[in-house]
Amino acid sequence: MPKETIETLVSELVHEEDWRRMRATVACLSGGPRAVQALIQALQTGLPALKAEAAAMLARVNDPQAGVPLVALLHDEDEAVRKAGAAALEHLAGVLDETTAAALTSLLYESKDKDESIRGVASQLLGVIPNAIAPLCAMLTHQDPEAQVMAATMLEHLLEPRSVDSFINAMGQPAVSDIAVRTLKKLGAVRERIDEVFDGLRAIEELSEREEARMSTVINLLAIGRPSVEILIEYLEDDDWVIREAAADLLGKIGDVRAVEPLMQRLRVDKDTGVKELAMKSLGLIGDARPAQLYIEAIPIRPLRVYAMEALAKVKDVEVLRPYKELFDRLRTDRDGLVAYNSGLIADKLEALDGTPVGSQGGQDDDE
Repeated sequence: MPKETIETLVSELVHEEDWRRMRATVACLSGGPRAVQALIQALQTGLPALKAEAAAMLARVNDPQAGVPLVALLHDEDEAVRKAGAAALEHLAGVLDETTAAALTSLLYESKDKDESIRGVASQLLGVIPNAIAPLCAMLTHQDPEAQVMAATMLEHLLEPRSVDSFINAMGQPAVSDIAVRTLKKLGAVRERIDEVFDGLRAIEELSEREEARMSTVINLLAIGRPSVEILIEYLEDDDWVIREAAADLLGKIGDVRAVEPLMQRLRVDKDTGVKELAMKSLGLIGDARPAQLYIEAIPIRPLRVYAMEALAKVKDVEVLRPYKELFDRLRTDRDGLVAYNSGLIADKLEALDGTPVGSQGGQDDDE
């Protein structure tokens, strides 16, 4: 009997038999671009139950191509499908591109006189997608003043430094001039506050006082949250190691995925072990899968190995760790208790995800 196509396997995500659902899951997670396309097709043509399962699976696959098709689910007739689409988009927030953000921005405007719940979901998602800033800035130039106000209100809430130029240009637009002036004042205050606190930290020269001052700096600035992310990323390049440490620490506690690549760069090139430690801890708090290889490479480095294992245990997309399953099994018996404990956690998660191989039927006869 020939193996089923990926389209058939995707349809079995809602099969009544457990082994078929498990086989379909394995096929989707290991199927690459063909599986993604088949899942997207299921979003567009499947019954409600399959649409919801396909949305959840696309979130696990973590492919940004799913963005715009998932946005389309937000006005599906079935409530469970709408919720599944929103949950998948929120999970994918860190990898979604500007095309998806633009689709959400359009949905926000189109739903202004229709379904308030759709508008609320679109607003919430735009608030967590880092790539939403450019489409929202573009919406500031919309010919409809109501659209301008929507965009300006969202951007005021986000307090994103990348919106400064767009707000300056919008100051001559009557519908949003007041919001533009108010937001620019707030953004200026954010920059001034961060610069002031970091200048104070930099002025402390006594080594024994610097660590305590760094922790105080983190406490002082943490409440600013996401509006500080772009500025903190700039400070990761500072010449002073204690400034870089504080910036890395803050970025991890804020948890914004925009910090992933800059923190990865600190892991690669920073000469200060303390900066590397905090960069790794912060990446672990964010839970993104992209630094996984860097964590693996850090395991043999004694000052970093515990932080590396803890970060690996926090990776949300556990499937990316499967190539290292044998390593984690070996480290279960490591002399360092934390290394052994986290290795066991990861190995257990991978075993929980294990299913029968694609094409196998878990002990069932092919003729059944």
